[in-house]
Amino acid sequence: MSWLPRQAIIRILLSVLLVLSLYLLSAATENSARFGRLYLWLLLINGVVLVVLSGLIINNLQRLVRSFRARETGSRLTLRLMALFVVLAVVPGLVVYGFSMQFLQRGVDSWFDVRIENALEDALTLSQASLDQRMRDMQQRLEEAAQELADVTPAMAPITLGDLRGRTGASELTLIGENGRIIAASSVDTDSILPHRPEESILLQLRQGRPYVGLDPIENAGLHIRALVRAPGPDGPGKTRILQGLFQVSPRINDLAAEVETAFSEYRELAYLRGPLKDSFSLTLSLVLLLSLLFAVWSAFYLARRLVAPVSRLAEGTRAMAAGEYGTQLPPAGNDELGFLVRSFNDMSRRVANVRDAARQSQALVESQRTYLETVLGRLSSGVLALAPDGTLRTYNQAAVEILSLPLEEGVGRPLSALVQRFPDLSPFVDHVDAHRRASEAEWRAELSLDTREGRRSLICSGAMLPGEGDEGGEVIVFDDVTTLIQAQRDAAWGEVARRLAHEIRNPLTPIQLSAERLQHKVAHRLSGDEAALLQRSTETIIHQVEAMKEMVQAFSEYARPPVLQPRTVDFNALVQEVVELYRGQSTGASISVELDDGLPGLQADPGRLRQLLNNLIRNALEADDAGDCQIVVSTRRGSGRHAQGVELDVQDNGPGLADAMLDQLFEPYVSTKTRGSGLGLAIVKKIVEEHNGTITARNVDGGARISVRLPGVVSDDAQWENA
Repeated sequence: MSWLPRQAIIRILLSVLLVLSLYLLSAATENSARFGRLYLWLLLINGVVLVVLSGLIINNLQRLVRSFRARETGSRLTLRLMALFVVLAVVPGLVVYGFSMQFLQRGVDSWFDVRIENALEDALTLSQASLDQRMRDMQQRLEEAAQELADVTPAMAPITLGDLRGRTGASELTLIGENGRIIAASSVDTDSILPHRPEESILLQLRQGRPYVGLDPIENAGLHIRALVRAPGPDGPGKTRILQGLFQVSPRINDLAAEVETAFSEYRELAYLRGPLKDSFSLTLSLVLLLSLLFAVWSAFYLARRLVAPVSRLAEGTRAMAAGEYGTQLPPAGNDELGFLVRSFNDMSRRVANVRDAARQSQALVESQRTYLETVLGRLSSGVLALAPDGTLRTYNQAAVEILSLPLEEGVGRPLSALVQRFPDLSPFVDHVDAHRRASEAEWRAELSLDTREGRRSLICSGAMLPGEGDEGGEVIVFDDVTTLIQAQRDAAWGEVARRLAHEIRNPLTPIQLSAERLQHKVAHRLSGDEAALLQRSTETIIHQVEAMKEMVQAFSEYARPPVLQPRTVDFNALVQEVVELYRGQSTGASISVELDDGLPGLQADPGRLRQLLNNLIRNALEADDAGDCQIVVSTRRGSGRHAQGVELDVQDNGPGLADAMLDQLFEPYVSTKTRGSGLGLAIVKKIVEEHNGTITARNVDGGARISVRLPGVVSDDAQWENA
């Protein structure tokens, strides 16, 4: 029985003990003697079983209540099944119990009907009367036989008794003397030597003159009618003898008489125990019903759990699958419908898990390809935009964000035109893209200038339609920022021009200046009046213009000269403050304010070149407003984002701003809106910035123009390690 659960073994043993106990209780009720001997013990045993079953039911009920309060899976269904089982077991049991009690009461009362008792008494009286009549007949026969022994001597007595025994039908005749001694005897049992002697009490009754007849048991012969009468003797009337006759009773009559007497005795006994018998039957029936109901309720808990267990496991498995735990396998639940349902669930869960694994592999593959594509796009210096067929932005790379200087993540899933509402500077780019997309061109190329937060940029754009139909198609746009390339080409061209101009102009300037000075020195004292003054003004004009041309040549030389930097660690804020203080001391009437960021990173640069950069920018800002109400703001700050290690410088004035047509050529040599400008100041500034691997931009702001310079800072060892 090792294959059975421990609880099943306990239930089987308890069931066998309960059935055996109830059987013994019922059997003991049928026999009064056994009832009195075993009933208390059986009641005690059944009472113990009753307490054990009640304890088990209470324990199961507490477990069910706890699981119901804890909202465990299957507790509600178990409670419903338990209520159903209890109703199905208790209601029919109570109905049967009620009818059984009525039948019991009426049945017991019917057993002790007065007519049955009278019939039994009449039957007993009749049997006794019949037996008395037979005994009187035997006695009469024996008295008639005794009269024939009046002349029989003791010597002839055995022969005479043999004859008389045959005629009377006795089984044994014995002649006894007055003194109690046996004179002669005759018996049908030839093996018996000694006759059956009567008891002294019977002989005493005979001596008193009263005959005896009765039904007595004879040793080894059963019941016999014993009759004793006095018999006259041969010695005269005063010498009598005693004649005993034993008459065998028919076994059939003997048995019937015994059964009637036994039945009557039992009936009287039962009639005496009528009340306790009804109580014992009622108690037994009640105990049987109560134990049966308790055992049924206890078994109902077990059956309910057995039935609900597969359903609970199915519910838990379904809940696990709903939570994403695919592949959940439930234990087998047999070969019935629940077992089929469990097998179907396991098969479904296994298939869903396989599909999930395949989907994960596909997703991982797609993710790997997407990561690969993002890595490739991220390493590209060209900006890439992918548009859906309806013109919404699908994806982009980091180069596109840097070139357009826009937070493109805000435009994903939205049309590019939506970005124009917030960033109007993107309008030329979006117009180009929409125009080519509406024309349904398979491929297109275009060049355009775009104003960004980093300044005006020159872009070369190309677009191509993506393969696919419906939502799978779209368009890819690739654009490059060629501003630096174009500017480098222009710088190279202007550098060559500056070098040649400086070379060609520098040589004749010194002779011209010397000739003018010599002319003034040789001729001035020979002239007088207005002529001398005219000569003085002319030669001074020549000398001043030559000096101006020398300065211009020097500027061209510096612009064309290859950079020779002497970098070292620079406190940029201190350098800005130093240069600004020089201009504050001048009587220009300009207001210069400084906004410095104390958290600037270290800067490795040539301080002389940076000082020249600051001079040119501040001087350019001072010359922006000829009215003399110039307000300049010089500010420094730490860079943000990927330029967090850089230093940014803004020089903003309140002038009329920059002409849009000059924004593309603002930093080119000989480009200036000032009447006395050489057009080399901002060009040299840009050259210094590029010498330090920085960038410079210019744009109009509210109430003036702003030139921004970004220089790379010194990257700390920790930052270098993180970037590695």
